[in-house]
Amino acid sequence: MQKVDVEQALLKKEYLRKMNYLAHLYLSGEDEHVLVGNFIGDYVKGKQFQRYPLQVQSGILLHRQIDWFTDRHALVKDCGNRFRENYGRYAGIVTDVIFDHFLAARWTDYSASPLRPFAKKVHAVLLTNFALLPKRVKLFLPFIIQHKRLESYASLEGIHESLAIMGTRTSLPEEADFALEVLQRDYESIRQEFEAFFAELVDFVEANFEVYIQKPALK
Repeated sequence: MQKVDVEQALLKKEYLRKMNYLAHLYLSGEDEHVLVGNFIGDYVKGKQFQRYPLQVQSGILLHRQIDWFTDRHALVKDCGNRFRENYGRYAGIVTDVIFDHFLAARWTDYSASPLRPFAKKVHAVLLTNFALLPKRVKLFLPFIIQHKRLESYASLEGIHESLAIMGTRTSLPEEADFALEVLQRDYESIRQEFEAFFAELVDFVEANFEVYIQKPALK
């Protein structure tokens, strides 16, 4: 197998891990090295995190705790059940994408910084720390930057496009139309589930980790 084929196989496998990148980045707070660690958390196994600088280690461990909290939450499971009929065991990945949509779409309710400057800052931080990124992350980071994935989730078109691309280039079922239909049908119910869940997740992170999130001023 040629090198390019190996890289494409890795990309296909790794791009299907947890997809709620925007949520993880938001929950990193203001420390850039924590952000890097939180972004790469899925790709650092076991005690491998000890190879990284201390603040990056903190971000990796934070990522694991966010996933622990998310995977066990009843509201996340309820949302995933809506997509299980056509997505099966991949329903959780679709839920990650859908929840990132609500975070992006209602970004001004959660962050003091507009989404575009936030995304550009994230891109700059990740590129500055490119040498620290696992090889698999280096493979898909250009795709995320080029296609403005963090920003594109704010629109239904962006969600559909992402799921469609994943359906053709990864092992995710090609059910983007179904996912969008369910999202549009149950939009308000899913939004309420996301908001209730995410409020608890933010409280969990701020109460248990040294993370400061710049939220918008109260109106």
